[in-house]
Amino acid sequence: MKKVLILSGSPRKGGNSDILCQQFAKGAAEAGNEVEIVRVADKKIAPCKACYYCRTHEGECAIKDDMAEVLQKMIDADVIVLASPVYFYSVDAQLKAVIDRTVARWLEVKNKEFYYIVTCADTEKSATLTTLDCFRGYADCVNGAKEMGVIYGTGVYEKGKIEGTPAYRQAYETGRKV
Repeated sequence: MKKVLILSGSPRKGGNSDILCQQFAKGAAEAGNEVEIVRVADKKIAPCKACYYCRTHEGECAIKDDMAEVLQKMIDADVIVLASPVYFYSVDAQLKAVIDRTVARWLEVKNKEFYYIVTCADTEKSATLTTLDCFRGYADCVNGAKEMGVIYGTGVYEKGKIEGTPAYRQAYETGRKV
């Protein structure tokens, strides 16, 4: 059994990214894993101020919000799923704030299997590349990180349009293989 943490970056509750996260979670849970979804937009997480208070305070952040809890979950997880809609060809601000705030204890986030879920209105996978580059850039900073899979939810904009698409089935099947 693995601890699977899904970080759903979508600010739109019940949107296409959230739906794919639910499908991934369903598959991973059915495979016997412990699964938790964190809707980042439901948490109070400010952007990093680059004050480096964390360097002189044993990884404690100067900003007192929900990030300490989320960061501990990231440290404790075996698998991290990063999910974001494409915003101007990149990751959305909510999930980017989480990624940046891991700086407080970034060396403790190690030996993780990463899966990426990306959704966008564009029908071409190329529209997701900068978002994936952001995810991969973060993983490059995680010692022992392994990319395990990417789910491309392309050609969807309206809430729920992802249902019944190949990405919808792929999210479930990928979750089952964790």
